[in-house]
Amino acid sequence: MSLSIDSSSQVLENGYEHVELLSGNNDEHEGVMVNMEKPMDSKVFLTALRASISLWRKQGKRGVWIKLPIGLANLIESAVKEGFHYHHAEPDYLMLVHWISESTTSTIPANATHRVGIGAIVMNDKRELLVVQEKSGKLKGMGIWKIPTGVVDAGEDIFKAAVREVKEETNWMPFEEYTAQQIVEKPGFYKCITDICLAKVDGDYIGFSPRLVKSSFTDQLSYFYLNEQDSNSS
Repeated sequence: MSLSIDSSSQVLENGYEHVELLSGNNDEHEGVMVNMEKPMDSKVFLTALRASISLWRKQGKRGVWIKLPIGLANLIESAVKEGFHYHHAEPDYLMLVHWISESTTSTIPANATHRVGIGAIVMNDKRELLVVQEKSGKLKGMGIWKIPTGVVDAGEDIFKAAVREVKEETNWMPFEEYTAQQIVEKPGFYKCITDICLAKVDGDYIGFSPRLVKSSFTDQLSYFYLNEQDSNSS
Protein backbone atom coordinates (compact mmCIF):
# COMPACT_ATOMS: atom_id res chain seq x y z
CA MET A 1 0.00 0.00 0.00
CA SER A 2 1.29 3.47 -0.86
CA LEU A 3 0.96 6.42 1.48
CA SER A 4 1.75 9.89 0.15
CA ILE A 5 3.65 12.38 2.27
CA ASP A 6 2.43 15.77 1.15
CA SER A 7 5.14 18.30 0.32
CA SER A 8 2.93 21.06 1.74
CA SER A 9 2.85 19.43 5.20
CA GLN A 10 4.78 21.34 7.85
CA VAL A 11 6.83 20.30 10.85
CA LEU A 12 8.38 22.34 13.64
CA GLU A 13 12.17 22.21 13.31
CA ASN A 14 14.28 23.16 16.35
CA GLY A 15 11.12 24.54 17.88
CA TYR A 16 11.18 27.68 15.79
CA GLU A 17 10.91 27.26 12.04
CA HIS A 18 8.27 25.55 9.91
CA VAL A 19 9.87 23.48 7.15
CA GLU A 20 8.25 21.80 4.15
CA LEU A 21 8.65 18.05 3.84
CA LEU A 22 9.56 16.20 0.68
CA SER A 23 6.77 14.29 -1.03
CA GLY A 24 7.25 10.53 -0.98
CA ASN A 25 5.49 7.19 -1.15
CA ASN A 26 5.90 4.24 1.18
CA ASP A 27 7.21 1.09 -0.47
CA GLU A 28 6.57 -2.52 0.53
CA HIS A 29 9.81 -2.80 2.51
CA GLU A 30 9.33 -0.04 5.10
CA GLY A 31 11.08 2.46 2.91
CA VAL A 32 10.22 5.71 1.18
CA MET A 33 10.48 6.61 -2.50
CA VAL A 34 10.92 10.30 -3.34
CA ASN A 35 10.40 11.22 -6.97
CA MET A 36 11.74 14.74 -7.50
CA GLU A 37 10.08 16.50 -10.42
CA LYS A 38 10.05 20.26 -9.83
CA PRO A 39 13.14 22.52 -9.69
CA MET A 40 14.29 23.36 -6.16
CA ASP A 41 17.04 25.44 -4.65
CA SER A 42 19.74 23.17 -3.20
CA LYS A 43 19.64 24.88 0.21
CA VAL A 44 15.86 24.58 0.42
CA PHE A 45 16.16 20.94 -0.63
CA LEU A 46 18.78 20.22 2.04
CA THR A 47 16.60 21.70 4.79
CA ALA A 48 13.55 19.77 3.58
CA LEU A 49 15.58 16.57 3.27
CA ARG A 50 16.90 16.80 6.83
CA ALA A 51 13.42 17.44 8.23
CA SER A 52 11.94 14.61 6.19
CA ILE A 53 14.59 12.11 7.27
CA SER A 54 13.97 13.06 10.89
CA LEU A 55 10.27 12.38 10.46
CA TRP A 56 10.81 9.13 8.53
CA ARG A 57 13.10 7.80 11.27
CA LYS A 58 10.39 8.50 13.86
CA GLN A 59 7.92 6.64 11.65
CA GLY A 60 10.23 3.61 11.59
CA LYS A 61 11.23 3.92 7.94
CA ARG A 62 14.41 2.09 7.00
CA GLY A 63 15.54 3.20 3.56
CA VAL A 64 15.00 6.27 1.41
CA TRP A 65 15.21 6.36 -2.38
CA ILE A 66 15.47 9.65 -4.27
CA LYS A 67 14.93 9.69 -8.02
CA LEU A 68 16.57 12.77 -9.52
CA PRO A 69 15.92 13.63 -13.18
CA ILE A 70 18.97 14.91 -15.00
CA GLY A 71 17.60 18.46 -14.86
CA LEU A 72 17.85 18.45 -11.04
CA ALA A 73 21.51 17.44 -10.85
CA ASN A 74 22.12 20.50 -8.64
CA LEU A 75 20.58 18.56 -5.73
CA ILE A 76 23.05 15.67 -5.83
CA GLU A 77 25.69 17.29 -3.61
CA SER A 78 23.18 18.09 -0.87
CA ALA A 79 21.86 14.53 -0.85
CA VAL A 80 25.35 13.01 -0.75
CA LYS A 81 26.27 15.19 2.22
CA GLU A 82 23.30 13.69 4.09
CA GLY A 83 24.53 10.14 3.52
CA PHE A 84 22.97 9.22 0.18
CA HIS A 85 24.98 7.31 -2.42
CA TYR A 86 24.50 6.40 -6.07
CA HIS A 87 22.52 3.22 -6.66
CA HIS A 88 22.07 3.31 -10.42
CA ALA A 89 21.70 5.72 -13.31
CA GLU A 90 19.76 5.81 -16.55
CA PRO A 91 20.06 8.30 -19.43
CA ASP A 92 17.42 10.60 -17.92
CA TYR A 93 17.72 10.13 -14.15
CA LEU A 94 19.93 9.18 -11.21
CA MET A 95 18.74 7.03 -8.31
CA LEU A 96 20.15 7.82 -4.86
CA VAL A 97 19.59 5.72 -1.75
CA HIS A 98 20.26 6.01 1.99
CA TRP A 99 19.67 3.51 4.80
CA ILE A 100 18.37 5.68 7.63
CA SER A 101 17.48 3.02 10.20
CA GLU A 102 19.84 3.11 13.18
CA SER A 103 18.72 -0.23 14.61
CA THR A 104 18.87 -2.56 11.59
CA THR A 105 21.48 -3.45 9.00
CA SER A 106 20.95 -2.29 5.43
CA THR A 107 19.10 -4.72 3.16
CA ILE A 108 19.16 -2.48 0.10
CA PRO A 109 19.92 -4.70 -2.92
CA ALA A 110 22.86 -3.91 -5.14
CA ASN A 111 22.15 -2.70 -8.64
CA ALA A 112 22.20 -5.22 -11.48
CA THR A 113 25.75 -5.60 -12.76
CA HIS A 114 25.42 -8.01 -15.66
CA ARG A 115 24.28 -8.16 -19.25
CA VAL A 116 22.73 -11.15 -20.98
CA GLY A 117 24.63 -12.45 -23.99
CA ILE A 118 23.02 -14.45 -26.78
CA GLY A 119 24.39 -16.80 -29.39
CA ALA A 120 22.51 -18.55 -32.21
CA ILE A 121 23.36 -21.97 -33.64
CA VAL A 122 21.79 -22.45 -37.09
CA MET A 123 22.53 -25.55 -39.16
CA ASN A 124 20.80 -26.69 -42.35
CA ASP A 125 20.22 -30.21 -43.62
CA LYS A 126 23.54 -30.06 -45.49
CA ARG A 127 25.34 -29.81 -42.13
CA GLU A 128 26.32 -26.25 -42.96
CA LEU A 129 26.60 -23.84 -40.04
CA LEU A 130 25.61 -20.17 -40.20
CA VAL A 131 28.71 -18.16 -39.23
CA VAL A 132 30.00 -14.59 -39.01
CA GLN A 133 33.28 -12.73 -38.68
CA GLU A 134 33.47 -9.96 -36.11
CA LYS A 135 33.72 -6.37 -37.35
CA SER A 136 34.90 -5.24 -33.90
CA GLY A 137 36.24 -6.80 -30.73
CA LYS A 138 39.22 -9.06 -30.03
CA LEU A 139 38.50 -11.41 -32.97
CA LYS A 140 38.37 -8.59 -35.54
CA GLY A 141 40.67 -9.19 -38.50
CA MET A 142 41.77 -12.66 -37.30
CA GLY A 143 39.88 -14.56 -39.99
CA ILE A 144 37.98 -16.60 -37.43
CA TRP A 145 34.43 -17.70 -38.20
CA LYS A 146 31.99 -17.88 -35.27
CA ILE A 147 28.28 -18.24 -34.59
CA PRO A 148 26.23 -14.99 -34.46
CA THR A 149 26.44 -13.50 -30.97
CA GLY A 150 25.44 -10.29 -29.25
CA VAL A 151 23.74 -8.78 -26.23
CA VAL A 152 20.05 -9.01 -25.34
CA ASP A 153 18.49 -5.54 -25.13
CA ALA A 154 16.68 -4.48 -21.96
CA GLY A 155 13.22 -6.04 -21.93
CA GLU A 156 13.88 -8.01 -25.13
CA ASP A 157 12.71 -11.61 -25.42
CA ILE A 158 15.75 -13.89 -25.53
CA PHE A 159 14.49 -15.82 -28.58
CA LYS A 160 13.78 -12.63 -30.51
CA ALA A 161 17.30 -11.46 -29.65
CA ALA A 162 18.71 -14.65 -31.17
CA VAL A 163 16.71 -14.10 -34.38
CA ARG A 164 17.86 -10.48 -34.54
CA GLU A 165 21.51 -11.49 -34.25
CA VAL A 166 21.13 -14.08 -37.01
CA LYS A 167 19.79 -11.41 -39.36
CA GLU A 168 23.13 -9.62 -39.17
CA GLU A 169 25.83 -10.29 -41.78
CA THR A 170 26.21 -14.08 -42.01
CA ASN A 171 27.75 -16.79 -44.20
CA TRP A 172 27.23 -20.57 -44.58
CA MET A 173 30.16 -22.87 -43.84
CA PRO A 174 30.49 -26.68 -43.68
CA PHE A 175 30.33 -27.74 -40.05
CA GLU A 176 33.53 -29.76 -40.29
CA GLU A 177 35.38 -26.71 -41.63
CA TYR A 178 34.08 -24.61 -38.73
CA THR A 179 35.15 -27.16 -36.12
CA ALA A 180 38.59 -27.47 -37.74
CA GLN A 181 39.47 -23.91 -36.70
CA GLN A 182 42.18 -23.89 -34.04
CA ILE A 183 40.17 -21.77 -31.62
CA VAL A 184 37.21 -24.17 -31.90
CA GLU A 185 39.23 -27.35 -31.51
CA LYS A 186 40.61 -26.39 -28.10
CA PRO A 187 38.59 -27.42 -25.02
CA GLY A 188 36.57 -24.48 -23.75
CA PHE A 189 33.70 -22.20 -24.70
CA TYR A 190 33.77 -22.69 -28.48
CA LYS A 191 34.24 -26.46 -28.19
CA CYS A 192 31.23 -26.57 -25.86
CA ILE A 193 29.14 -24.78 -28.51
CA THR A 194 30.03 -27.34 -31.17
CA ASP A 195 29.20 -30.21 -28.81
CA ILE A 196 25.78 -28.65 -28.11
CA CYS A 197 25.22 -28.17 -31.83
CA LEU A 198 25.92 -31.82 -32.59
CA ALA A 199 23.76 -32.96 -29.67
CA LYS A 200 20.91 -30.86 -31.04
CA VAL A 201 21.28 -32.33 -34.53
CA ASP A 202 21.27 -35.86 -33.09
CA GLY A 203 18.17 -35.12 -31.03
CA ASP A 204 19.88 -35.45 -27.66
CA TYR A 205 19.59 -31.80 -26.64
CA ILE A 206 16.53 -29.61 -26.21
CA GLY A 207 17.99 -26.53 -24.54
CA PHE A 208 15.90 -23.92 -22.81
CA SER A 209 12.26 -23.49 -23.77
CA PRO A 210 9.93 -20.63 -22.75
CA ARG A 211 6.86 -21.38 -20.67
CA LEU A 212 4.27 -18.74 -19.84
CA VAL A 213 3.58 -18.61 -16.10
CA LYS A 214 1.92 -16.36 -13.55
CA SER A 215 3.90 -15.04 -10.60
CA SER A 216 3.43 -12.88 -7.53
CA PHE A 217 5.75 -10.22 -8.97
CA THR A 218 3.42 -8.92 -11.67
CA ASP A 219 -0.14 -9.28 -12.98
CA GLN A 220 1.21 -9.96 -16.45
CA LEU A 221 2.30 -13.36 -17.73
CA SER A 222 6.04 -13.96 -17.61
CA TYR A 223 8.35 -16.30 -19.50
CA PHE A 224 10.01 -19.00 -17.42
CA TYR A 225 12.93 -20.61 -19.25
CA LEU A 226 13.70 -24.25 -18.52
CA ASN A 227 15.07 -27.43 -20.01
CA GLU A 228 11.85 -29.33 -20.74
CA GLN A 229 13.67 -32.59 -21.39
CA ASP A 230 15.10 -32.68 -17.88
CA SER A 231 11.83 -31.40 -16.45
CA ASN A 232 9.75 -34.15 -18.09
CA SER A 233 12.21 -36.88 -17.16
CA SER A 234 12.04 -35.89 -13.49
